[in-house]
Amino acid sequence: MNDQAIKLFSLNTSRDFGERVAKHLGIALSPHEERDFEDGEHKTRPLVNVRGQDVFVIQSLYGEPSASVNDKLCRLLFFIGALKDASAERVTAVVPYLCYARKDRKTKSRDPITTRYIAQLFEAVKCDRLVTLDVHNLAAFQNAFRCPTEHLEGKNIFVQHFAPLVHNDETVVVSPDFGGIKRAEAFRQALNNKLQRDIPMAFAEKYRSAGVVSGELIVGEIQGRIAIIIDDLISSGTTLARTAKACHQQGALKVYAAASHGVFAKTSERILATPELDQIVITNTIAPFRLMEGTVKNKLTILDTTPLFAETIRRLHSGGSLVELLASP
Repeated sequence: MNDQAIKLFSLNTSRDFGERVAKHLGIALSPHEERDFEDGEHKTRPLVNVRGQDVFVIQSLYGEPSASVNDKLCRLLFFIGALKDASAERVTAVVPYLCYARKDRKTKSRDPITTRYIAQLFEAVKCDRLVTLDVHNLAAFQNAFRCPTEHLEGKNIFVQHFAPLVHNDETVVVSPDFGGIKRAEAFRQALNNKLQRDIPMAFAEKYRSAGVVSGELIVGEIQGRIAIIIDDLISSGTTLARTAKACHQQGALKVYAAASHGVFAKTSERILATPELDQIVITNTIAPFRLMEGTVKNKLTILDTTPLFAETIRRLHSGGSLVELLASP
């Protein structure tokens, strides 16, 4: 790759992730400055010439002790604005985890539609394209943005992990709720293609009222099978734990859970310690910093998405096909 024709930046809180992406691309991260002021304000700027360049900026937008999600978002937006003011030809925001993607509709009167506001902020600083992985609601995400977006999927990464685990064993793919059926079906089809056999699917009932999740019914054949629960993210872990228990009660031999983003809210460590859940698989879009050493961390597997993001950047820069990339096993 010609490192004179592309510039790759990673803001400090996503530095490790960015360095992995850069290594896969065979280039170095471009230098930048992030300066904090005593009053809480900050300044971020590139330290190299970006005039006429194809620029990519990596920043995963989740909150952690060193930086809130809003601070990360603000820094990314300001940096994109600075790059455009410095005459970058094109700026692509590479956001492994996109914040506020779950607030995509009104659930109560006068509710905000924060996903749309986030899109407007990126458009306001003249972001040319946004790349992310497995958003909560794909239709809402695609309709919120007027600038081009690229939605990557983690299903093939999960297939590479689970295919040797289940091999010839009787298996079933489980959606933890009706809304996740399309996501689970996409994974099921990819796993079918990898294993060259037909794997059935099931889904769990789910009701949410005043923040309380309920529902124990599983629709589908679970008895005597390895169940793989597929979801987009893990927050409190209530949905996964409830589904795992229901699968176990229906006679599942083992229960695995896979989700692209491991948010892991404070209560998740207690909830996910349930013995009915044998393995939890996430990707590295969010660092699982909230998990302490113990039961949950011992059954946690983290899969690397940086090769996928690197190849996406390579193809966006060179004009390659992302359709072929996402379709590949």
